[in-house]
Amino acid sequence: MGSGTQTFQHRSLSVKLWPPSHSTRLMLVERMTKNLTTPSIFSRRCGLLSKDEAEEDAKKMEELAFAAADQHYKEEPDGDGSSAVQIYAKESNKATDLRGTVFDISGGRRAFIEAEEAKELLRPLGEPGNSYTKICFSNKSFGLDAANVAAPILSTIKDQWTEVDLSDFIAGRPESEVLDVMNIFSSVLEGCHLRYLNLSNNALGEKGVRAFGALLKSQNSLQELYLMNDGISEEAARAVSELIPSTEKLKVLHFHNNMTGDEGAFTISEIVKHSCKLEDFQCSSTRVGTDGGLALAEALKRCAHLKKLDLRDNMFGVEAGVTLSKAISQFTDLTEVYLSYLNLEDEGTEALANALKHSAPSLEVLEMAGNDITAKGTASLAACIASKQFLTKLKLAENELKDEGAILIANALGKGHGQLNEVDMSTNAIRQAGGRHLAQVVVEKPGFKLLNINGNFISDEWIDEVKEIFKGSLDMLGPLDENDPEGEDDEEEEDEDEEEESAEHEKELESKLKDLKINQ
Repeated sequence: MGSGTQTFQHRSLSVKLWPPSHSTRLMLVERMTKNLTTPSIFSRRCGLLSKDEAEEDAKKMEELAFAAADQHYKEEPDGDGSSAVQIYAKESNKATDLRGTVFDISGGRRAFIEAEEAKELLRPLGEPGNSYTKICFSNKSFGLDAANVAAPILSTIKDQWTEVDLSDFIAGRPESEVLDVMNIFSSVLEGCHLRYLNLSNNALGEKGVRAFGALLKSQNSLQELYLMNDGISEEAARAVSELIPSTEKLKVLHFHNNMTGDEGAFTISEIVKHSCKLEDFQCSSTRVGTDGGLALAEALKRCAHLKKLDLRDNMFGVEAGVTLSKAISQFTDLTEVYLSYLNLEDEGTEALANALKHSAPSLEVLEMAGNDITAKGTASLAACIASKQFLTKLKLAENELKDEGAILIANALGKGHGQLNEVDMSTNAIRQAGGRHLAQVVVEKPGFKLLNINGNFISDEWIDEVKEIFKGSLDMLGPLDENDPEGEDDEEEEDEDEEEESAEHEKELESKLKDLKINQ
């Protein structure tokens, strides 16, 4: 089993080629690690791994590849190991071939691409035998001449494409030219069997969506579709729904920052209804009100596999929030939920918190900022939080929790929550009692990174105490410069003897909350 005979090229030798040497396996892990830390279309979507993370993943993938090949070899003990080597190579190449399959020109400065530059940039696509399956033209603006250069090049290998990123690829061009460019790319990519399509940041509108009609009509196997910041109006949303023949395999659907409104939301909800495999849905900042929110909430009831839900910055209101809670109660796989700025108020918050408490056992991210949540509505929320032991990020900024609510949340986080790394309770009318409790709880978390309690009513003296709690780790404490020690609210005013009254107020709170039990 010397390393000199255990190479992929020596299959004709009589010696056995399996198992590979230790040094061969180490070399493969190094190659995988390098590819997993190389910037690509995937790293921008999912985040680039650190070297340590990539090496750990590479080791696991190599071990899985080895195990699969070794099992095959054991079932054919009289073989020379060549077939096992082939399986080993095939399994490991799922990671190591990443760099050779992605053609990405998005790096560097934003630029207008004309004919001559297009020829040079796209030259590798014309090389015989290339293995590109994924293209990213984002951040480069294609003119009509450049599009005409790209078309025949892309056409010759159109059967290879599985992932296409055309986000932000026509910026700064006149509308007439933009529509022509879109039509060219749409025609040349028509019939590609895509799993991923990104048309974001192109100000499509209905005209732009229909300009991509040939491409969209030919897609029956899309798993990921991104239409963010595209001016998707009611009419444009209807065009998307009309053109895409099937979303049965769709797992990711993003509509962030569009002008969809309630009418557009009705159409999007129809798409969602037919996307039963959906795992990641984003419809944030889309001007959706209560009626549209109700429609989306009803549609989401069919998406039992949802892992990530982002509906931030819409005008759902209490009624849509309560209806959404009925859908969320079914999401056992949910790990991230973003429900900030939805006008949920206490009633909507309580309904959603109760639903989350009994679902989503592996919830990692919970955001409910800017929902007019008061201390009254915090008990259910605290009970939900207490049950989520995998929570890493909690954002409840810009509510009206005050000290009562802050202490309830702090108590909920007090036991366990070893993975917690960020808490945002800024702008919540919190005074020293709530600020102190939050600081004392989170500072003990082993991997904690950031506590934000800025924009509250914490005095300079108590800011100093909070800083003392974080002594030696001030980088874990966010800025405190926007706290207003003279802050007043409708229910409470501090008199001249601020320190004495604050101390009495804190004792009263602690007495009320001392025996509070949060059911998990």
